[in-house]
Amino acid sequence: MNSPVCLDANVIVRTLVFDTLSEQATALLAQWHREQRVLIAPALLAFEVTATLRRLVYLKEITPDEGETAFTNFLRIKVRLSHRQGIFPLAWHLAKQFNRSRAYDTAYLALAQLHQCDFWTADEKLYNAVRHELAWVKWIGNYPLSTNGQETH
Repeated sequence: MNSPVCLDANVIVRTLVFDTLSEQATALLAQWHREQRVLIAPALLAFEVTATLRRLVYLKEITPDEGETAFTNFLRIKVRLSHRQGIFPLAWHLAKQFNRSRAYDTAYLALAQLHQCDFWTADEKLYNAVRHELAWVKWIGNYPLSTNGQETH
């Protein structure tokens, strides 16, 4: 089996609701599916995606029907959610190390580090804060797409 890949809620949301990084996020999910990669994330991913979709409906950035469709599609995405206790102390340490105000962002980093796998994010600020020290952190904006919308290799 191929190694797991850790992804954050921002990547999932980009596959559900159109955004500037939606093509990259969708292409990555398709690639991981073809490669039979196991997608992992801290359990908080489910709450973050749910809250984000609901907020987009509330703010009228998407219609209620679009929100329902996006939420239904989210529930179909297979992500192994982790409750590992080791995430919390490592997330705390990483938040201090990189001077991050929110440890929930670093919970994703912690899980990827514990699994020794790549972590993909749509959060460019987080990526820029850690990329020089954590080469396994990837920003979906750097994922190359060809001119016809398909990923290139």
